[in-house]
Amino acid sequence: MVMSIPVSADTAEGTIRQIDLEALTMTLSDGRTYKLPGEINLDGLSVGMAVIVAYEEAGGENRITDMVFLDD
Repeated sequence: MVMSIPVSADTAEGTIRQIDLEALTMTLSDGRTYKLPGEINLDGLSVGMAVIVAYEEAGGENRITDMVFLDD
């Protein structure tokens, strides 16, 4: 029997310091790198933006599950 156990996401808040379009990752001001979801529209994402990300650790990566843009 296979059971599905919900996994709670961690959150991080900071300013986007770097975006790697090839690797689909971004680094926040805390120095941690987060994997962006493949379906994200990168047009509205830029260095210097303040964000809160919800993420799950999987396969050695912090994979973003949700992201909120903060007003300046």
